[in-house]
This record gives sequence, C-alpha cells and structure tokens, in this order.
Amino acid sequence: MSENFQHIKFSIDDRVARITFARPPLNIFNIAMMREINEALNQSAQQRDLAAVVFDAAAECNAFSAGVAVEEHVEETIFQMLDSFHGIFRNLEQMARPTLAIVDGAALGGGCELVAACDIVIASDRARFGQPEIKLGVFPPVAAVLLPGGIGDKRARELMLTGELIEAPEAERLGLVSYLLPSSELEQKAAELLSRFRNLSVVALAFTKEAIDLGRGRSLDSALKEVEDLYLNELMKTYDASEGVQAFTAKRKPEWRHR
Repeated sequence: MSENFQHIKFSIDDRVARITFARPPLNIFNIAMMREINEALNQSAQQRDLAAVVFDAAAECNAFSAGVAVEEHVEETIFQMLDSFHGIFRNLEQMARPTLAIVDGAALGGGCELVAACDIVIASDRARFGQPEIKLGVFPPVAAVLLPGGIGDKRARELMLTGELIEAPEAERLGLVSYLLPSSELEQKAAELLSRFRNLSVVALAFTKEAIDLGRGRSLDSALKEVEDLYLNELMKTYDASEGVQAFTAKRKPEWRHR
C-alpha cells in the first residue's frame, strides 16, 4: 500500500492500520500529505474488522509533526488546506476506531492537534507539545474544539493564547499523554495496547467511541463547522493574520496593526 504515497507510509497488518509520517525532517503537513493521510484513512475505513489506527513518524524524521505548512496558509490555498486537515479528524470520528499516537519528538501545531484527537498517546521524554499558531496571528481550530476537554479549560486557553510549548512530563500530567516511556519501549507498549483491541468487538469499540463523543455535548464535526466559519470568513480577512504568515515566511518579526 505504501508505494502509492510520497509523504507517508501506510499499511494494514493484523487488523491495525498504521500511518507513518515520512516527510523529513519535520513532517510538515502540506496539502498533498494531508490528502494522502485522508486516502489512507478512507482505505482503512473499508476494513470492517479494523481494530485500531496508529500514527507515528518515520525513523529519519526529527518530529512527529511540526504542524501545517505555513506557505500554504495564504488566501489562494487556505480553504483547501483547512478542508484537507479537518478531513483527517472528520474521517477519524466517522471511523470510530481506537486511535494511538506514538510520539518520539515534537508535536506542534497541527501535530499537537492530531495528538489531542487520539484516544491514547504514547510518548518519549524527547516529545514536546504546543499550539504556537497565535504567534502567526491565527488560532488552531481543532485544538479550540478538543483541547479544553482533554487537558482542562484554563490550561488549554493558556497554551493557545500564549503559544507556549510544554515538555513530555507536563503533557503527561495534564492528560495529553497517556504513557511516558523511554524511546526504546514505545513500540512494546503500543503492541500491548493493540493486542487488547484485537481481542475486543469492533462494534462495541465503535459504539463506545460514539457514546463518549456524544457525552461531550456535540460532535466534532458540528463544532468545527462553526469554528471554520470564524476562521475562514472573519480571522483570515484581517491584516494581522496575513502579516503573521508573511512574516514567518520572510523570517522576520511580525508588525501587528491589530486589525
């Protein structure tokens, strides 16, 4: 299966789908890569007995993912970028299968949002997490929906409003990370958890995930629609949102006009 993709490695083995980010060095999610992830998820969804989905990074990469490509965060491509990225989360919600993230490096921006969306996160002490979008004059839509419920409202607000990065022990304390282990033990822990899922009813797993999502009060898709409207039709029409992206690309300090 992987031969069809340029930016990811994809396989389904013993009822587990594994999507490995393979766009070194930092696994920046561009539109092409995100479309590949969505295609892998679409293929995975066709497996009725699929027990789980695993996300990780290739050995040659220095990060789980450092986020979404800033160069595509412009008026010409912002809709396609957001649509491709949010499609990943909508696909995961529709699949309703347990999701694991194995994080042995930085998970920032969109990478951190994917971690927040996963049911179980296994991380090494090399992992770091954060939502630095505010420094570009924008905000992380998926994190705005998911992070408050995952780590608590006040801490989620602080991370998104300051762009602060946190180390793996703090992420574990907050509940963003499920297991903090040496790098050499990540795969062993993942195998242990996947073995449990393989021994359970896929139907029961799917309904359990649906029940948990309903318990949040509304679906991710419903909340994201409103957040997307705010992002695309209001935030992205401001001067500062454009300035933040341009400054990042030009490697200079942004000159905010607060409008």
